[in-house]
Amino acid sequence: MGTFTRHTYQIVFHTKNWEPTLTETHREELFTYISGIMMKKNCYVYQVGGFDNHIHIIADIPPSIAVSHLIKDVKLACTSLIKLKYMFPYFNGWNEGFGSFTYGPDARKNLINYVLNQKEHHKKETPFEEFKRLLKEFEIEYQDKYL
Repeated sequence: MGTFTRHTYQIVFHTKNWEPTLTETHREELFTYISGIMMKKNCYVYQVGGFDNHIHIIADIPPSIAVSHLIKDVKLACTSLIKLKYMFPYFNGWNEGFGSFTYGPDARKNLINYVLNQKEHHKKETPFEEFKRLLKEFEIEYQDKYL
């Protein structure tokens, strides 16, 4: 018998110190690049988006891939692209960690829309507040000093 899985993740990571260095000018190019990296690793990407200081990835990730290794690879590749193309002149790197949250199939459409509407969403809630809310919703214990 084969192995059959579908694990839909929302992965969130941010710039170092939540610095708003991901200017709108090159954001879409960065999102497309991240999608390409994920697809080359056999992930099914639903949506990549974000705001001036963080990234959201909605994707199905095969069980053979460790999410931590995947995000490490994504961050390294993005940093190289950003420096090579001088996309975000004030970019100072990514935070050390990330948030990873899993969802069932019924949530995908709302997740995609949520990521597509980040600019509007962050008029009501800061990215830092958003991340803390996700941690609380998923009952993940944390200390502010590590965010």
